[in-house]
Amino acid sequence: MNRNSTIALVIAALFIGSAAGWWLKPTPSHATASAPVEARKALYWYDPMKPEQHFDQPGKSPFMDMELVPRYADAPDAANSNSIKIDPSLTQNTGLKLATVHSGTISQAIEVPGSVVFNDRDVAIIQARSNGIVERVYPLASGDVIAAGAPIAELRVPEWLAAQNEYLALRHDAELAGAMLSRLQQLGMSAAQIARLKQSGQPQATITITAPRSGMIAELSVRQGMVLSLGAPLARINGLASMWIEAAVPEAQAATLQIGAPIQALFAAWPNAPISGKVTALVPELNKETRSLRVRAEIPNPKGLLRPGMFARISLANPDSSAVLLVPSESIIVTGKRSVVITSDGQGRFTPSDVKTGREHQGQTEIISGLKEGEQIVVSGQFMIDSEASLRGVLARMNPATSAPTVTSTPAPTQGVHQGQGIVKAIDSKQITLEHGAIASLNWPAMTMDFPLANPRLAKGIRVGQQVSFSFIKQGSVVQSIQVMTTGDQP
Repeated sequence: MNRNSTIALVIAALFIGSAAGWWLKPTPSHATASAPVEARKALYWYDPMKPEQHFDQPGKSPFMDMELVPRYADAPDAANSNSIKIDPSLTQNTGLKLATVHSGTISQAIEVPGSVVFNDRDVAIIQARSNGIVERVYPLASGDVIAAGAPIAELRVPEWLAAQNEYLALRHDAELAGAMLSRLQQLGMSAAQIARLKQSGQPQATITITAPRSGMIAELSVRQGMVLSLGAPLARINGLASMWIEAAVPEAQAATLQIGAPIQALFAAWPNAPISGKVTALVPELNKETRSLRVRAEIPNPKGLLRPGMFARISLANPDSSAVLLVPSESIIVTGKRSVVITSDGQGRFTPSDVKTGREHQGQTEIISGLKEGEQIVVSGQFMIDSEASLRGVLARMNPATSAPTVTSTPAPTQGVHQGQGIVKAIDSKQITLEHGAIASLNWPAMTMDFPLANPRLAKGIRVGQQVSFSFIKQGSVVQSIQVMTTGDQP
């Protein structure tokens, strides 16, 4: 047998073996080949480039040259289309920090400057009780501090002198004496002066006017030789046992104050000895220029060291100590019309929640509604999740994979760079139109769309009809840059 015959026999043997193998291969049953697939229920249809817009029926997208895609009920995020999924391994790279909603109190103190003034409830006014002449004025002046009972002036009151003489003349007649004592009281003589008249039996030609209480002489109007008429003011004495401190508190803070709230006053002269007091009045008139409310507090002055005009730094305690929900102030996103907090389920899924906020103090903000105690919230990095303050649209556009109809999806690269292949339909120095295939990292189906060019030089050498591979960076819902790499002309 020659060499050619041997080769022919080998080829024939191989052909016969292959045919036998094909013939003996078991044929799959009809049930195996056509296993029924359970129908999936579509909740709605949407355009992946505008996932916040939902449609009841499939069809052509009104926004892009592509078909609408279904959103299935068994998709991972079908129950919460507002949430966004972040791989836990990427959380540290994205700078996300979490905090817990906790219960606490906001018993904040309001610190404002205040000034010392007289206690207007501790004032004595001395007036002439009858017409008379000032015989003597004791050496006093405004600003002097006197004790209770200290003499101020001596007056000669002719009407009093005549009435005293009548009483002495008729004092043996009980009925007439009683009438004369009543007249002396009506003329303004004090009980002590009448008692002295009874005891001495001598009329008093002059009457000594004394201070009814201790304090500072605020006004001294009497002078020697003056002729006084009934009701003429002689002196005004302000008590010094207690003083007032008045302060202007911003209306937003003063709204929480109450009468009786405790205060602490600290003076430059005694920096280590604060004086305690309490709020006695909230003046109802608001200062229109400073938008502040005048608060008045009373503090004791047992040693008489406090003087009107002294400045103090006062701390007004807020009496509200009820428990409220608190979150770090930096966790709140204020969009103008609403306040938003991003919550975390602890499994890498984040959801925006509208909240109603209250007071803020020392980096903590009160939550009136929208959160529950113990919930996890994002403190740092929440703007990556809700960067444009439009909750549903922005969150869906930032991570279209969460709105994709497929059960499994490929996460976007950490750097946010995506790859694709397509055919150039149009190109200029600003943008390129590509008919590209599906982009797995974003769960985009095949479509034709425009991409802006990061640099006009990228268009150099690129022609319509070429098949290219390209990479682009996606931020938010807008493509920011694109790099085009030619792979060869379309066959």
